[in-house]
Amino acid sequence: MKLAWATDIHLDSVELPDVIKFCAKVRQSKATAILISGDIANSTCLEEWIEFLGSHLELPIYFVLGNHDYYGSSIEKMQDVVRDFSDEQKIYLQQSGPVKLTENLSIVGNDGWGDCRLGDLENFEFLTDYVAIRDLREKVNQRALRMGDFESGWLKKKLGELGDEAAGTLRPHLIEATKASESVLVLTHVPPFRESCWHNGTISGDTWLPGFTCKAIGDLLISVAESNPETSYTVLCGHTHGFGQSQILPNLVVHTGFGDYGSLSFGSVRLAEERVIVKGPTAKVQDA
Repeated sequence: MKLAWATDIHLDSVELPDVIKFCAKVRQSKATAILISGDIANSTCLEEWIEFLGSHLELPIYFVLGNHDYYGSSIEKMQDVVRDFSDEQKIYLQQSGPVKLTENLSIVGNDGWGDCRLGDLENFEFLTDYVAIRDLREKVNQRALRMGDFESGWLKKKLGELGDEAAGTLRPHLIEATKASESVLVLTHVPPFRESCWHNGTISGDTWLPGFTCKAIGDLLISVAESNPETSYTVLCGHTHGFGQSQILPNLVVHTGFGDYGSLSFGSVRLAEERVIVKGPTAKVQDA
């Protein structure tokens, strides 16, 4: 079994001929499906781009959403939109629940959120998310922000709630997949651990970690993995536009994939002799 994996493809920042070439390379790779770990396009054109991928790839698309997929809208509205256009070929894993890909491999997914629980919680970076996503903008004092003062108290509370909600949604799906399969793939957008928050070949600095890690999902993964040492868990994430791998537990590994504006790449996920083998995506287009 072979899957293609892409993340942070930001199709609204890519020329159409490049997207067509990307789809052709995925087809040529002989993948049986593609996994996309968020940041597909902003809310105004997300549905259009996923429909485009579906018609040009002619493969099942298993995906989660990233922060950019909510830009210009609200969380609830976009999740309603995605639910309405999802079908057997376009599977939003956060809503579908676990999917059994083979006898020994299941996949689950959740968007995740930067839940402001790791790193420098008093001096963290102000992300565009906090004004581009309605749910977060409502928690920011816009008048103070215009004066150059970022008051983060209410925003931190909201981000923590979103992290807890993400973990709460993922928990039953993860447990169900654990019961069904010896290996579990977890597709998410936000890195769940400090060790998986890669950027330019190193771990992101403390002021970036609050917006670039979802500790709530990380805690859930450790809890379930420690309770089920006979099951292997492979996490695929993006968000940081960096590439790297982190071995969290003997049976829990996280792969962070490369993605960037105006650049399309993909890697592969294989199941070989009951082992999940992940390659890329790195900064170079791959079709292995």
